[in-house]
Amino acid sequence: MESIALSKQQLDGDRMIVNMGPSHPVTHGTLRIVLELEGETITKATPEIGYLHRGVEKLGENLSYQQFIPLTDRLNYTSSMMNNVGYTLAVEKLLDVKIPRRAELIRVLVSELARIGDHIVCVGINAVDIGAFTAFLYLFKQRETIYDLFEMAAGQRLHTSFTRIGGLMRDIPEGFVPLTEHFLVECEAAINELERLLTRNPIWHDRTKGVGAISAEEAISWGYTGPCLRAAGVPQDLRKAQPYLGYETYDFDIPVGTTGDVFDRYLVRVEEMRQSLRIIRQVLDRLEPGPVMVDDYKVALPPKEKIYTRMESLIHHFKLIMHGIEMPVGEVYSATEGANGELGFYIVSDGGKNPYRIRVRPPCLPIFSSFDAQVKGRLIADAVAVLGAMNVIAGELDR
Repeated sequence: MESIALSKQQLDGDRMIVNMGPSHPVTHGTLRIVLELEGETITKATPEIGYLHRGVEKLGENLSYQQFIPLTDRLNYTSSMMNNVGYTLAVEKLLDVKIPRRAELIRVLVSELARIGDHIVCVGINAVDIGAFTAFLYLFKQRETIYDLFEMAAGQRLHTSFTRIGGLMRDIPEGFVPLTEHFLVECEAAINELERLLTRNPIWHDRTKGVGAISAEEAISWGYTGPCLRAAGVPQDLRKAQPYLGYETYDFDIPVGTTGDVFDRYLVRVEEMRQSLRIIRQVLDRLEPGPVMVDDYKVALPPKEKIYTRMESLIHHFKLIMHGIEMPVGEVYSATEGANGELGFYIVSDGGKNPYRIRVRPPCLPIFSSFDAQVKGRLIADAVAVLGAMNVIAGELDR
């Protein structure tokens, strides 16, 4: 923090301090990076986080297990569905609850849609930051379709709160599957257009190749997960390594890079979008009618018609609303493969209505921690490219 207090006059020669953020279009949220420069060369980069800290984990200690779900939307808000799924899986693991088959399939479906939407933001905005504006336009039309699908399913586009402990808030509506099938065709065509614009573009190569390169050993040492780790050549994906929601039954590949630079991170995310499309097609082939919530009324609210006509259902409804789920005493850690890497939830239960402790393991924090090492000795323009390829989301970073 001493470097922040230094003034330009206190530094020698051409060395100076520049604030990158928190109010700047390339900071991708409320991030502040204090750059120490010698000319245009970065000699030190000090990330300062906390501008979007809302005390999510502490709030969780004063909310019931169900009430915490909307707060997960505010973590990685570009793929909130995956946060919903990751958290409810953790609670269900503690309860030892098995959700219905249709609910499991729909969770996979919306998670992969959210992964595509997140990668669209990362790749599209990273390209805009560097100067390739057209790619952004091709991709964002598809992201709007994803949001249309989320709105159909959850009633909201960004903060969905779609899952419930034991399943989903409701089934997907009529028209959801045809629109998804249309999206699969349109999105694949848009990805092809994106690659024609960028993948062999010499200007894109100049701005991304060799920039932010990191070895597999260094990436593991920093605690990288997700696309940034796979871009460094490590084929680690929790959907394969620690399967959940039946991911072991799906046919898909794990794309990996070789150098870990901005270009490889771009390639990995583009291929991951294609693999997500493959998974979604397999989900649609498997979808069959069925319930989307467990029928254990000590975990899930009974249907309204039963509440209005049966005393036992009314009692269950009252107990769940007023006293919450009867949780076992214990602790659990559950991790899912978020769009940026390992999204983990550690929950401690003392048997009460509210969690005794909730801890979120955000994918962004270890990646962003390496920012100084990634940009030291490079130009400011390279820092912009590296930050965009890291895809730092301040909501989950600060929590």
